[in-house]
Amino acid sequence: MKETYKYGMMGRRDFLKTAALATLGTMSAPYIMRAGATSKLKVGIIGCGGKGESDAEALMGEDIVALCDADDRRAATIRKKCPNARYYKDYRVMLEKEKYLDAVTVSTPDHNHAPAAMMAMQRGLHAFVQKPLVHSVYEAREMRKAAAQYKVATQMGNQGSAEPGLRRAVECIQAGMIGDVKEVHVWSNRPIWPQGISEPLPKAPIPAGVDWDIWLGPAPVREYGEGYLPFNWRGWLDFGTGALGDMACHTCNMPFRALELGYPTSVIAEKLDGANKQTYPNKSRLKFEFPARKKYVPVTFYWYDGGWKPNEDITKDIKEMMDEIPGSGCLMIGTKGQVFSPDDYGAKFYVKMNEDKEFKASNNHEAASENVIPVTIPRSIGHAKEWIEACKGGKPGYSNFDIAAYLTEIILLGCIAIRVGEGKLMEWDGPNMKSPNCPEAAQFVKREYRKGWNW
Repeated sequence: MKETYKYGMMGRRDFLKTAALATLGTMSAPYIMRAGATSKLKVGIIGCGGKGESDAEALMGEDIVALCDADDRRAATIRKKCPNARYYKDYRVMLEKEKYLDAVTVSTPDHNHAPAAMMAMQRGLHAFVQKPLVHSVYEAREMRKAAAQYKVATQMGNQGSAEPGLRRAVECIQAGMIGDVKEVHVWSNRPIWPQGISEPLPKAPIPAGVDWDIWLGPAPVREYGEGYLPFNWRGWLDFGTGALGDMACHTCNMPFRALELGYPTSVIAEKLDGANKQTYPNKSRLKFEFPARKKYVPVTFYWYDGGWKPNEDITKDIKEMMDEIPGSGCLMIGTKGQVFSPDDYGAKFYVKMNEDKEFKASNNHEAASENVIPVTIPRSIGHAKEWIEACKGGKPGYSNFDIAAYLTEIILLGCIAIRVGEGKLMEWDGPNMKSPNCPEAAQFVKREYRKGWNW
């Protein structure tokens, strides 16, 4: 089925902005003027290496006017590609000096996501923020509220949201193709960086071009050590969110959307290997219990990382199909059948009905029963393009903060369960962000920022 997309010449936000300009005349407030539907966005890039580089490249058709990174080495490539862009080490300085920005991307390490994005949104700037959206549950809630309050266009960088396969899987599951889903298993080949380290790294000379104090941002002060940068920060509690933060915004995206999971009633770290107070463990197995929701029955959700996977009796049909259990996967078990995706982004999925002997490919996005199950979710024009169009008055991106912050908040409950400890059942009061039976969880819900980094 072919979808059509309709975009007006002027969205509501552009109309209001134009009307405001006409009414206010010569007022000079810098955030009244914004890019219209046909003009280029003036964009600032916060975090220029890794995903920051590819995020910037996706916006080369717009006007990239400012770049920011605490590590000159990470910014080198994009600085060459954007020679006219002004360069900053501190995003606070960039946001203060760049008065005419329309939007920012935030692709820093996790611990700087929320401060940078919140400061930007408070200035009326649209925000594209890499996954995981934030570092803590509290930040997720605040980001969601801020996006609505400041009426800015937002998108999280879980690009699988744009895949037609993921959207088709959501349609099929919500239409009841595999019946009531009572069990979900998601596993990841992460971490692919060191974890299970119980002490800070030995002090080492700070490399030329790195402003370590700015890189630390809101995190507690510690000495620079060789091995935090440029990638292994992911495993450290002060900076990253471990395997969950790195991949669950991808691999849990499909079941979260399809089953409208909402808040769990409890989370428990059933098994941990290498737990400590500096880094995430080498391996973890978590269990989330979700209550009945609207038309959905209660569901038990399992997460595995570090090489742990579901029991063989659960995955035997997958092994039969693929000869081995892939390093990452998402399996949803319903009363009528199963849906399995071996793709981190949900781009491809397989269906096995109870009466069938084996899984059948869905041809990526045109699953079996297409004539019965209608296309209800518009197909994407591209993950970055969705956000660009939203910034110019179009409809919201599919992974805007209203849903992305919700997804991230629930995923990060797993990080809290890990820090609470193996075998400790953490009951959860979602609306109030607290555990009725586990008060020690509170310290991990909201972190303390270093002075000068609060938004």
